[in-house]
Amino acid sequence: MTSHLRDLLTSDDPPHDGGYEDPPPRYGFFTDTSVCIGCKACEVACKEWNGIPDDGLTFTGMSYDNTEGLGADTWRHVAFIEQRKPLGSQQNTAASAGTVDLGLPAMTKPGEETGEEQRSEFRWLMSSDVCKHCTHAACLDVCPTGALFRTEFGTVVVQEDICNGCGYCVPACPYGVIDQRADDGRVWKCTLCYDRLGAGQEPACAKSCPTDSIQFGELDELRTRADARVRQLHDAGITDARLYGHDPGDGVGGTGAFFLLLDEPEAYGLPPDPVVTTRDLPDMWKRAGLAAATLLAGLAAAFVRKPFSWRKR
Repeated sequence: MTSHLRDLLTSDDPPHDGGYEDPPPRYGFFTDTSVCIGCKACEVACKEWNGIPDDGLTFTGMSYDNTEGLGADTWRHVAFIEQRKPLGSQQNTAASAGTVDLGLPAMTKPGEETGEEQRSEFRWLMSSDVCKHCTHAACLDVCPTGALFRTEFGTVVVQEDICNGCGYCVPACPYGVIDQRADDGRVWKCTLCYDRLGAGQEPACAKSCPTDSIQFGELDELRTRADARVRQLHDAGITDARLYGHDPGDGVGGTGAFFLLLDEPEAYGLPPDPVVTTRDLPDMWKRAGLAAATLLAGLAAAFVRKPFSWRKR
């Protein structure tokens, strides 16, 4: 049984600081999808810095998305979501809100005027997805070798030299982030550039983002910044703006990588209400222990015999 799972079973509030005596503030990502331009600079920087294999130049049928989703060889994934949806007042307010243009101009004939009534209802939603580095990380709970551990920065990292390829963490992740590499079965995912954090540098993806869509910093500060950003967009008339993974009271205790979305989470391929998959483990172990004790008591009673009383005939 891993130390993290033991802590989970013996406490209602397991530690999320990695067990370090004097850890630094928890760090993470705030991804503001309203300013993502889909350039994929984050994908490239992630691969280059971490030495991740390429995904292959194959036609996926997924518009401009050649990587399709997160996996062992894709630790950052830029989604391209095409929508035919009324833009509302977003066109007039995007500039003042600091967002990119969310729609494309419709084709017009010579002599025709272009205006709001000529705007297309077609828009892009772009988002750079990544491991969420959950507060309550189920992958940590199920790992039998300790290959997964929580760093002093509050992030979750896989030690590839300890991973035995059992794959228990793959179905445990409520976001479907963790994946096994086909050649040896070991799992790989975002480390939030643990080596760069130790050197006082920001992760490669955030460093390369030209629009600051990916923001890195202390998690509490990022949450405050995200709240202000949502209010700004709402005041500008973009009422669909919402935060995802921001609330520490959600099913995974909040995430270390959260997002500002412009539509429902399902539109981005994200679960609407993720829950840590090992939340019932303490009760399950308690019930299993009670059942085992009852069984042992029954077996013991079956083997206990009353003393024979010898009577003369």
